[in-house]
Amino acid sequence: MAANIDWDDLRVFLAVARAESLSGAGRALRLDPATVGRRIARLEAALGARLFLKSPQGYAATAEGQRLLEEAVRAEEAVQAAAGAARGDGDTLSGQVRIGAPDGCANYLLPGVVARLAAAHPALDIQIIALPRVFNLSRREADMAIAVSRPTGGRLIAEKLADYRLSLAASRGYLAGRAPIGSRADLAGHPFVGYIPDMIFDRELDYLAEVGVGRVAIASNSVAVQVNLLRAGVGVGIVHDFALPHAPDLVRLLPGEVRLTRSFWLLRHADDRRVVRLSRLAAALASELRAELDRLERLA
Repeated sequence: MAANIDWDDLRVFLAVARAESLSGAGRALRLDPATVGRRIARLEAALGARLFLKSPQGYAATAEGQRLLEEAVRAEEAVQAAAGAARGDGDTLSGQVRIGAPDGCANYLLPGVVARLAAAHPALDIQIIALPRVFNLSRREADMAIAVSRPTGGRLIAEKLADYRLSLAASRGYLAGRAPIGSRADLAGHPFVGYIPDMIFDRELDYLAEVGVGRVAIASNSVAVQVNLLRAGVGVGIVHDFALPHAPDLVRLLPGEVRLTRSFWLLRHADDRRVVRLSRLAAALASELRAELDRLERLA
């Protein structure tokens, strides 16, 4: 792809690649979707290459688009670094960063983390994508992602952030008037709240065998919804210990028998190792997440 491309065209290309739609890119850029489409067509004509394929699911980058995406991200980082130097930001971070995270982490851990990062780096624009699935960093869905298992393939940097713990819990209202739950055998007859079995996106989230429960009576693919179902008193279920301070009406059950441990991993694209800004941001995110996890688990 040997052609002179101005930064504004790359900015439009990046927005479409990230949003996977002209309308989504238009909202991000405050441009009319038709204008976004014309800009992409102009860029494709200048490069002599098709950058996107349109499907019912949206705009997916072609092989040529993926190659340009890597270059565009590096150009974006260079522009942001230059702008920060011009402002005299020094040790502060600036520009946009998009972080993907499973919704339990996004709902209960990241708010405190982001509050401190934003206070320390007011020129930083932080976007959190909270989805119960694995993020595709090669498609630049996010700049970095938090995962619950270490990836086995792909060109990724994986850094273990910390172990976290989960407990069996129910609301005080649900437990009131019922026979005490003193052993796993006593769980029989209690409705279990958990993940929709065929929507479990990572094997680390399949808790049933470890708990000794064979059926999920009330299910959601969202951790936040599961917590709220338990708070509503519909049954018992597994809850992240770091979520318990946010739901003081929930109490642990069988703490000596049912205690699960999982891990969070910070994932980045391998090419980002050379991007100083993202490396500094990853280090700050990791430090703040560990501190917030420790704080919340101590309160649980």
